[in-house]
Amino acid sequence: MGTILEKIVQRKTQEVRLARERIPLPELKKIATTEDVRDFAGALRGKSSAGLPGVIAEVKRASPARGILRPDFEPASIARSYERAGAACLSVLTDRDFFGGSASDLRAARSATCLPVLRKDFIVDAYQIWEARAMGADCILLIAALLDVHAIKGLESVSSDLGMAVIVEVHNAAEAEKALALKTPLIGVNNRDLKTFETSVATTIALRHLIPEDRTVISESGIRSRDDVKMLRSIGVNNFLVGEALIRAEDPGAALESMFF
Repeated sequence: MGTILEKIVQRKTQEVRLARERIPLPELKKIATTEDVRDFAGALRGKSSAGLPGVIAEVKRASPARGILRPDFEPASIARSYERAGAACLSVLTDRDFFGGSASDLRAARSATCLPVLRKDFIVDAYQIWEARAMGADCILLIAALLDVHAIKGLESVSSDLGMAVIVEVHNAAEAEKALALKTPLIGVNNRDLKTFETSVATTIALRHLIPEDRTVISESGIRSRDDVKMLRSIGVNNFLVGEALIRAEDPGAALESMFF
């Protein structure tokens, strides 16, 4: 793991320990099941059945590589603009130290729309899944680079018990093989190298043939233009997680519509 990723994982471990002291798991469980779960995978399937791209539009304030992406950051307003433009789902960064995110960002974005929401964070402990449900998240991200197969299966099981979807994120062939050991149909191919944080859609192109047709491939990061979208759709990739190219635009919803529709 690269330096940034190592720091993130160390920080997440500390966060979980402190969170458990502040809100013990039994107490968290009482508030984590009070809201209905929206159908994340179904929203993507609905777009696909209509012949449309399934866009998971990201709401994030900053990134480790680029710093502040949007000084006038208003999660609810951004989420509404994405929904109007045809997004299938939302992704909301909740990591505070590296991405400037928070649970309140997710709650604000979800309350402003009818779209299912992914909690985008670095999940290393089942406690964070219960946190995600308490925030109102409908889906979590599990990063294959961080977890062995046993751990990732255990976390998937917790998510499934809560009725939440799982995107398992991969970066190379070995991680793609690990993802296929899981039940989730949602496989995200992250075009961002977690060691350098550089992006290239060539990663999705290289891994696409390793993923069976009964799985839903989501190309994540580094998608910047209609040409990128057209090229990826030509190889059978119809679902996309896009953040920076949209969030830096003056009107994120208009940028989404221009890129995908």
